[in-house]
Amino acid sequence: MKATPTMLRALAVTVELTGTQLSEAAAGVMAEELAQYPQASVLAALARCRRELKGKLTIADVLDKLPGGHPGAEEAWSLCGRCLNNEALSVVWTQEMAQAFGSALGLQVDPVAARMAFKEVYVGLIAQARLEGRAPAWTVSPGTDKDARELAILDAMEKGRITANYARAVLPYHREDVALDARLLALTSRAVKALPSA
Repeated sequence: MKATPTMLRALAVTVELTGTQLSEAAAGVMAEELAQYPQASVLAALARCRRELKGKLTIADVLDKLPGGHPGAEEAWSLCGRCLNNEALSVVWTQEMAQAFGSALGLQVDPVAARMAFKEVYVGLIAQARLEGRAPAWTVSPGTDKDARELAILDAMEKGRITANYARAVLPYHREDVALDARLLALTSRAVKALPSA
């Protein structure tokens, strides 16, 4: 699949604004790689790169910022690393995050070593997932604090990682909560409005 002129222009601007030097061959390979993904997602990721990157642009940077894609290693660790020594906290994570987190559990006494072990395993797992074209599948790992669980679940739903039905299923003790139902409905409506028109 070939990159569209719109995508090529956005890529060229992002390369320039991040101070990245690319040969014509390297730019072509980058464009070809990114063309495998929906254009709207790539454009959104490139916009984030222009705003957030402090270094040179890489394909991995763009893929890490694709909407609905696998979070980058730093973002993934920020989501689940806080649960390392706190079973009260809930986390909404992907299979790859959960698997990488398992490699960090034996290193709880050394948070830096735990983070490095997590990142090393996670980077390999998402590289394989991307190679196989697997989108992230988000699930809830509930902690013992029910109020914190609700916040984590609603935040994940607001970010489009889980559906309202899944959120309701993992919050059974709030099934009759009218305020929660109203929030779930509002979040669902907002998510539907944000979908690109056909």
